[in-house]
Amino acid sequence: MRKVIVILMLGASFLFASINLQTATKEELMSIKGIGEKKAEAIIKYRKTNKINSADDLKNIKGFGNSIVTNVKKNKTVAKAEKSKKDMKKELKKVDDKKQKASKELNKTKKIDSKKDELIKTKK
Repeated sequence: MRKVIVILMLGASFLFASINLQTATKEELMSIKGIGEKKAEAIIKYRKTNKINSADDLKNIKGFGNSIVTNVKKNKTVAKAEKSKKDMKKELKKVDDKKQKASKELNKTKKIDSKKDELIKTKK
């Protein structure tokens, strides 16, 4: 059961693995092409008083021009700062469905193992 839960958690983490510009750590921000330590710090400072809804909002920060914003948009790991509640609910529902399916499969496996053990004991 633990293995199934761990696998589901890993799957969920990959599902939600994109970088959120509003909440990303300095290191996560620095993983984006064109953003070094100083630019990452500038983003973190900016978002303390402003909300980042998209990569275009970075243009409001000194030193961020079209080329960096384009790099951020091209970076496949960058997500919009906020997903709609509807989208998040859909993703969570998918994870829950996978978890339930895995749980059912695990229960079937346990039943089979139990019957197998029972047969082995009766043959001895």
